[in-house]
Amino acid sequence: MIDDVLAEVKDRMDKTIDSFRHDLQSIRTGRANPALLDKISVDYYGTPTPLKQIANISVPEAQQLLIRPYSSSDIKAIETAISKSDLGLTPNNDGAQIRLNLPPLTEERRRDLTKMVSKRSEEAKVSIRNIRRDGMKDLKDFEEEKLISEDDLTHGEKMIQEKTDGHIKLIEDITKDKDAEIMKV
Repeated sequence: MIDDVLAEVKDRMDKTIDSFRHDLQSIRTGRANPALLDKISVDYYGTPTPLKQIANISVPEAQQLLIRPYSSSDIKAIETAISKSDLGLTPNNDGAQIRLNLPPLTEERRRDLTKMVSKRSEEAKVSIRNIRRDGMKDLKDFEEEKLISEDDLTHGEKMIQEKTDGHIKLIEDITKDKDAEIMKV
């Protein structure tokens, strides 16, 4: 019973870490990365559709992304979606494809990005703590229903706290790595 709660807590915390890593991929660093465009949705015949489903995205140069729509009629919609996004990039349309030139990051923009990473890091930590709280509550409920002993409750709470500490440390390490990547000139 305790093992089930611990397994669920670990699984949910692992998913939070995966989500955090995926979220950080969309934050721009010094070089081009197709993951920058993961959150962009294009109005595709009235339906918001992820950009990567209607176009091929490649990196021809270190500071450039190349978007080749599967249908040339979608170029205008893609261009509009990129312009409206918070990326701050200007699409260059040549009729068949769109080029996104990524200018070098300024020192001020790098600081803003590290603040954004810190904010998302704190959100991930809060999520981990909420999972801990849910696991602890489950254990307390089991103890109140006399399904586990008080010693089992104490042991289970200790195990959940260890998992929480490990996952929060992992978030801090990932954050530190991303900050270093952003600040690298």
